[in-house]
Amino acid sequence: MVDIATRVWNHKWKIDPIIRSLIDTDFYKLLMCQSIFRNKPDTQVTFSLINRTKSVPLADLIDEGELREQLDHVRSLSLSRGESTWLRGNTFYGKRQMFRPDFMEWFEGLRLPPYHLERKGDQYELTFEGKWHEVMLWEIPALAILMELRGRAVLDRMDRFELQILYARGMTRVWEKIEALRKVDGLGIADFGTRRRHSFLWQDWCVQAMQEGMGDKFTGTSNCLIAMHREMEAIGTNAHELPMVYAALAETDDALFRAPYDVLSDWHDEHEGNLRIILPDTYGTKGFLDNAPDWLAGWTGIRIDSGDPAAAAEVAIDWWKSRGEDPKQKRVIFSDGLDVDKIIALHKQFRGRVLPSFGWGTLLTNDFRGLAPDDALAPFSLVCKAVSANGRPTVKLSDNPNKAMGPQSEIDRYKRVFGVGEQDALEVEV
Repeated sequence: MVDIATRVWNHKWKIDPIIRSLIDTDFYKLLMCQSIFRNKPDTQVTFSLINRTKSVPLADLIDEGELREQLDHVRSLSLSRGESTWLRGNTFYGKRQMFRPDFMEWFEGLRLPPYHLERKGDQYELTFEGKWHEVMLWEIPALAILMELRGRAVLDRMDRFELQILYARGMTRVWEKIEALRKVDGLGIADFGTRRRHSFLWQDWCVQAMQEGMGDKFTGTSNCLIAMHREMEAIGTNAHELPMVYAALAETDDALFRAPYDVLSDWHDEHEGNLRIILPDTYGTKGFLDNAPDWLAGWTGIRIDSGDPAAAAEVAIDWWKSRGEDPKQKRVIFSDGLDVDKIIALHKQFRGRVLPSFGWGTLLTNDFRGLAPDDALAPFSLVCKAVSANGRPTVKLSDNPNKAMGPQSEIDRYKRVFGVGEQDALEVEV
């Protein structure tokens, strides 16, 4: 077991680079990347960093030279032979050769494209431009780098014994959460914590703790590198990025209305079983389901990632019933702002009505709230999103208007096209 406090105290970045591999990323990014490689290979996109928590002045906390070193290091990475073998030969979601030979040949030769970094006040403007299937692979590394550099800036001010106590308290907190969750009958939970983790070493420790403490209730991790090293399931399906870009490419309002379903039609052609999970909230869950084609009702389940999770699950249950499907056979994956109390409450409310499962993110892999002076290690809301496609702005409405993004004129247009009315604004949880 790694002594994380000593490693932090002694670390030099070349020994402990924040990103160790191109597969130190979420599994869904690779699944989506293959789909984009096949279906939209010529689409040009721009990704941009968005710090929703303006009270965290990233440019004041993180040295620009250190940030550039870490970003440049990612550009030096390529797929190792062992990583390629794992992707080519492993079984994912019960399927061998999930990743096609032509995609793997491209991925094996990939180096991530250039980035643009500029300081704007007390924040950084970090953007990536190029072919969609190349640029998209910057999202997770960029977020992980900024989260960890912010953490290192705080840790560098702490003495050795302070670090040991900090990590002892952090480990105790994680283990107490595990002790509470492992008592819950029928629970299924996975690690979704890569993008806003405290550090790679800490995520790896948390995954091992979950593996030992939760047993069969722990279903895997979204992080491909950790899944490979720890010989466990790599978990993930698809994300808002797909409908956001497909919608931006739409030439007319009618094409815009169809875009979220076109995405899933392409996905349907490639995947089956537990990979057929709907993410319905990009432009409003209720409207998406009300207008969905009948074939989508036959999919395995949905993932709920914004708004009131219980209300969204009830909408899904009613929808399945209206389409002649049995909700008890459907998977509902909760993945937004989860911690122990919410997980237990949602499991209790929906067990027996659906097949509930949980993707536990930031408050598994980055819960140091109250453990550092001035709460300087508290997690915050940082995202890296596709902001344009072929020169057109992207839009996300979400079931929580506080998560909406895009130019206001386009937000208004999307609301009109998708029939989104008044929404309840909820605090954005990390």
